[in-house]
Amino acid sequence: MISSIQMYKQNILVKQINQKRTDMYKMAAQYGFTDTSVVQCSQELDELLNQYQEMFPINVVV
Repeated sequence: MISSIQMYKQNILVKQINQKRTDMYKMAAQYGFTDTSVVQCSQELDELLNQYQEMFPINVVV
């Protein structure tokens, strides 16, 4: 069960992810996807997505 604190943290993280994604697309439209600043923004988005995934690990049974 997800606590209200965890839901709050999830909501904040989702907003950060969406904002970073929007920022990255705007930068890519202006500078191109291979520009250093766009790549850095993409890496920051990756980190946010990794944090989100760590909040909700998937248990894989082998």
